[in-house]
Amino acid sequence: MSTSPIALDRAGVFPPARLAVCIAFLVNGFAIGSWAPEVPILAARLGFSQAALGLLILVFGLGAITAMPVIGGLISRGGSRRPMLLTHLLLAPALPFLVLAPDRPLAVVAIFLFGAMLGGMDVAMNANAVAVERGMGRAIMSSCHGFWSVGGMVGAGIGGPLIAAVGAPGHAAVAGLLILSALALTLRLSHEDRAAHQPAEETEAGSFAGILAAARRDRSAILKAIAVGIFALTAMMPEGAAIDWSAVYLRQSLAADVVTSGFAFAAFSAAMALFRFLGDGIRNRLGAVATVRLFAVVAASGLALTGLAGSLPLVVCGFALTGIGLSNIVPIAFSAAGNVAGLKPGIGISIASGIGYSGGLLAPSVIGFLAEHVGLADVYVGLAALLVVVLALSGLMAGADGSRD
Repeated sequence: MSTSPIALDRAGVFPPARLAVCIAFLVNGFAIGSWAPEVPILAARLGFSQAALGLLILVFGLGAITAMPVIGGLISRGGSRRPMLLTHLLLAPALPFLVLAPDRPLAVVAIFLFGAMLGGMDVAMNANAVAVERGMGRAIMSSCHGFWSVGGMVGAGIGGPLIAAVGAPGHAAVAGLLILSALALTLRLSHEDRAAHQPAEETEAGSFAGILAAARRDRSAILKAIAVGIFALTAMMPEGAAIDWSAVYLRQSLAADVVTSGFAFAAFSAAMALFRFLGDGIRNRLGAVATVRLFAVVAASGLALTGLAGSLPLVVCGFALTGIGLSNIVPIAFSAAGNVAGLKPGIGISIASGIGYSGGLLAPSVIGFLAEHVGLADVYVGLAALLVVVLALSGLMAGADGSRD
């Protein structure tokens, strides 16, 4: 395992430490993608209404947000590698436990734990990616998130056929075994960044205590991490609007059939995945701030086209442009959060990710409320205007290039 910037650089463009963290992102996305086709089956088996299922998914988000500061505290004491490996290990049985939950109360417990493992692993793998970025001296965060997107597509893509072939429990068992098998690689190759952190006795005693201690030491650093979180939240809300409402928009506003209604999300996802893999090269060339501004303009243009076009092909193009524009904004935000001066990466990322992911929890209900009153077309135009916040806060992204200032 790599422990020095020189070792990382000599390993080339794709050294083992980078491979390991990319596998972690792939696994995290794969777990979420594997859960997607299981949702209606669990709902039917346990008799969840749509409203109850919405609450269950909310518990999933609460589990993730609860775990984020806890894992942030562990990272602040001993680096990101061990928390990343631990949450990866516990994620393997979490999905089967959820799928096999025999009743509603246990399903609530199981989905909270599943969300906690995914959310905690999210913080740890982003912190580890920041450490690898520093060691390599080049951006890798966008491609890491690209692997997450690929993992989600693979998990969702093979989930249906596997469920048809071996049933929901069999699919969950296969997914859990695949997640566990990937741990062998991350265990052997992942980057140990513990040396970048102070000894345990000199650090905060716990996650929430750590955030409070950091706030006492450097209030401006906490405020900066919060601002980065607001930046991420602003970018995640349009992403949620595309994921949760694109098919509804095509069917209700453009009279698309069931098959065609999936084209918008497919275009959005494919464009986002592609440009996440291209994003590191763009960021290395232009710098984080200029990259964010460029992609925010593209995202705003895509959202505006989506809301104003009124034509199915143009709306699908609008969703594709939105996917391109949003592809690299959140990855850069996580890099910036991990480089806030005065905060350790785990604390900065846990603050920013907690605020950012709260936008993903709020977006579906807020957008649904607004859509009932003004229509989804106007909502998408409004979300284009919301990206002015991303442009206004884009200067905060300078830290993503590695300067902790």
